[in-house]
Amino acid sequence: MAAVDHVDQITHNRFLNYYELSTTDRVGKKKRYYMCSRRESAEDLDLSTRRDHPDGVVMFSLYGEKQDKVVLVHQFRYPLGAYIYELPAGLVEDGESVVGAGIREMKEETGLTFTPEESDGGYERPFYSSAGMTDESCCMVYGRADGQISRKGLEDTEQLDVVLADRAECARILREENVAANCAFMLMHFIDSEDPLAFLHPGSGRD
Repeated sequence: MAAVDHVDQITHNRFLNYYELSTTDRVGKKKRYYMCSRRESAEDLDLSTRRDHPDGVVMFSLYGEKQDKVVLVHQFRYPLGAYIYELPAGLVEDGESVVGAGIREMKEETGLTFTPEESDGGYERPFYSSAGMTDESCCMVYGRADGQISRKGLEDTEQLDVVLADRAECARILREENVAANCAFMLMHFIDSEDPLAFLHPGSGRD
């Protein structure tokens, strides 16, 4: 059976680290495997704790009087050397709730006020982003935003524009632009649904 036998930490950074794993594959051969993590030590990796701890929060937010737009950011990402469309997102700080992080991050990134909508199905729990290379997981918080766009809360490393996209623009973005995976899936859902938040309340009779 496949197993991780030992972990060596290669870097010691604040936000992201590189680890080398000594592993045994499913037929008993010894292999080296490499991963990145937002954890600051090998003892805190999910493979050590067996616990899925949310690193970040992603906000899917409707906007407008008719709630017919979704809040996006068009952000420059250094690993791509290019811009990509994403949902607003950020890291959850120590001792901070996921919902609180979502409200704070929305204000910092966009200037908008975010009002989360609690779900009946526990959809806000963490999900892994790319398990083949990292144990990073994020929670998604759903809700509505209002107010005026502002860039005052951006950090120097953040180069982004806020986009309030209707369904036609979302369809164009999906056809023509770089798009993060979780954003793409939610845009497909948004385009196809009259009430994109109805799934938060299964059995309520909302369409």
